[in-house]
Amino acid sequence: MPYSLVSAATLGFDLVRLPGGRAVAEVLLTGLLADAADLARVADAHPARGMQAEQRGVLAVRSRRARELAAGVPSVRTASAGADRAAVLVAQLEQGTIGDAPTLERLVREDVLGPEHQDVAVLPTRAAEEAADVLADAAVGYWAAGVLPPLVRRELTAAFDRVIDAGAVTDRAADLGPATADVEALLGGLARLDSPGRADWRDAVDEGRAEHRPWATAMHEASWAAHVSGRTRALATAQLLAVQAFLDGGFSVSDGASGCWNAVAGCVQGTVMADLLDEGSLGVLLAPARRVAGTA
Repeated sequence: MPYSLVSAATLGFDLVRLPGGRAVAEVLLTGLLADAADLARVADAHPARGMQAEQRGVLAVRSRRARELAAGVPSVRTASAGADRAAVLVAQLEQGTIGDAPTLERLVREDVLGPEHQDVAVLPTRAAEEAADVLADAAVGYWAAGVLPPLVRRELTAAFDRVIDAGAVTDRAADLGPATADVEALLGGLARLDSPGRADWRDAVDEGRAEHRPWATAMHEASWAAHVSGRTRALATAQLLAVQAFLDGGFSVSDGASGCWNAVAGCVQGTVMADLLDEGSLGVLLAPARRVAGTA
């Protein structure tokens, strides 16, 4: 399944279960929130700047080989048939990804830095391409951190890391739409969770399993509302911030696979798009947070 900004919650499901998922979210957020000056500084860090043609060729070969290695990240699509298939599927819910490195790279180049990014068009074509290279390399490097040799991973992420370490990219507050303050409060609470707080979320997820309410339909309605209102990028930004809050709040890979991420993603989806959703869809998406609030 290709990653897209429209399906950022699905991307988040993968990121909260990957060793480098939080860093991938940071790369994507950098691209989403950067202005033209930020992107120019990212482009300036391109490893091929100042290289001769032969050196550029060597760099391109190493980059291609790194991407071949990134294909080793387990995928939910590779579950084999047979008596142990159920056990394999359970394991892959924790370890396997829905997307892959090529779809992540296309997300960076065509969605995050695509035509809807107003500041990309301000840059010279070469600088825009170099900024995309730096962000795509870093996204793939962190996404596949669990299977790449450390030296290979560092080679992919080094340029982006230098930009961040130097403070060259402005730390911008995200505009998440009319409910920005509510989203920030939700994410702040998640990031500060302690053990009892995480237990409350797990209990809320378990309580909701028997209800069989149309969560997927409600998520689709919210995504469609974001699309028609021009808020897809804002909603995707909120979901990527939620990935970071989820991990900062101490949730485990198992939590991500067993329903806690879907609960959080639904609450984020509902909060961002609350002004455009019907009460039924909103109730479905916000149910876990309301159960947690009742517990508190």
